[in-house]
Amino acid sequence: MNRREFIKAAAAGVGGLSVVGARGQVAAPAKKPLRVAVIGCGDRGARQLLPECCKEQVVAVVDPDPMRIQAALEQYRKTLPSADAGSVRTFADYRKLFDVMGKELDAVVIATPNHQHASPALLAMRRGLHVYVEKPLTHTIAEARQLRDEAKRHGVVTQMGNHGHSNEGCRRLCEYLWAGAIGQVREVHCWTQRCNGLLSANSSPELPLPDGFDWDAWIGPAPFRKFHADLHPHNWHLWTDFGNGSIGNMGCHIMDPAYWALKLKSPEAVEAEDMHGGGGGVWPIRTRLRWDFPAREGLAPVKVYWYDGLAADQQYNEATVQKRWRNVNKREWQNVPPLVLELEKKYGRDFGTNGSLFVGDKGIMTIGEFGDGCRIVPEEAHRAYPAPDKILPRVKGTHQEDFFRACRGGAPACSNFDYAAPLAEIALLGNIAMHAGLKRRVEWDGAAMRCTNLPDLDRHMQTTYRDGWKI
Repeated sequence: MNRREFIKAAAAGVGGLSVVGARGQVAAPAKKPLRVAVIGCGDRGARQLLPECCKEQVVAVVDPDPMRIQAALEQYRKTLPSADAGSVRTFADYRKLFDVMGKELDAVVIATPNHQHASPALLAMRRGLHVYVEKPLTHTIAEARQLRDEAKRHGVVTQMGNHGHSNEGCRRLCEYLWAGAIGQVREVHCWTQRCNGLLSANSSPELPLPDGFDWDAWIGPAPFRKFHADLHPHNWHLWTDFGNGSIGNMGCHIMDPAYWALKLKSPEAVEAEDMHGGGGGVWPIRTRLRWDFPAREGLAPVKVYWYDGLAADQQYNEATVQKRWRNVNKREWQNVPPLVLELEKKYGRDFGTNGSLFVGDKGIMTIGEFGDGCRIVPEEAHRAYPAPDKILPRVKGTHQEDFFRACRGGAPACSNFDYAAPLAEIALLGNIAMHAGLKRRVEWDGAAMRCTNLPDLDRHMQTTYRDGWKI
């Protein structure tokens, strides 16, 4: 490395992230494809992430379900018709991937169920491999902090898959709010149409295990349970042992603009103001959560609200929940902030089935679920306000390309674990509020990672790993 290259590499290590891996290797040359393994080949892994990884060199895919492996290979052939899919190695267990190919990889992209995020990420980082992990980063708060700390220790590049963070809208929201477009923001209302919960855990009959399915590898570090209808391939979101409910599914997308623009850190408290269903190992079908954040960096204290699932004025049984949980697209079924409904009626516009409203002393702003549609409300006010200067760096290309550029020595990926872990922690604190129960204020000591007034909740901060799966 000559002097100019050394200075460039050193400058790219902003935020505690170095371009030199744990094995002492300089990041891959710019023109050489990165060797990437995709771990988790469900809809997100195979259909969305694998084509992005094909812009580099996909050398392995991992999934305990052979049908998912085949779907990933079919997507590979579709994306690269002239490539040899036979060159892509396949594994059911990510531990075997690292044993066999640990020295033949540059990066891994992890799109497993949430309970399997931390373990492959740690195995990769300890080998000096760069790591991309889908939201909400981890299943528990302690895991999120561990991933952030070990990424620094091993000097690897990281990125969480909240892909809206790479979009223009998030940056414009920051620039508008920091310019004082709506004054001090004192309330934020975030909502999603997702209903990743059940009324109870009694509606999930066990089923025969599909041929060739390595169910033990799918369960991984979680408590063992038999295969059943409401678990694989997508319904694991509903279960406390495997997913994090609606807040885990969408919180790191929808709350990201507020986290960034309002410079949120640890809240003082979190509380479930409304909650219906759940218990016995499954998440609720409806929640309204509230985080109380103190003043910070010249910004006023702010309350952040989260609304998900099914509306409170409808009658539900197991059949209706099973029918409606995937997409609550009709307003009469969706748990929407009252302020959203008022503004839609007043201005004759649709604020969408997912998004956020920022309520300031001088006005209101809105933004969509993936950092799109950043506007002052009403539209006339937006057009009348002088557009602020663009002061934040922009991401060229996709969120995944941002990660791969960082792997080659570019600027740190925009949602690296230094940024993403505290964001994920806010979402995961919503789960802690659900564990606490309805209208039980949870007072939070972020520095000590404990609930000061309800210490019994501290057990939910950590993951208890099944024998043989402790990393």
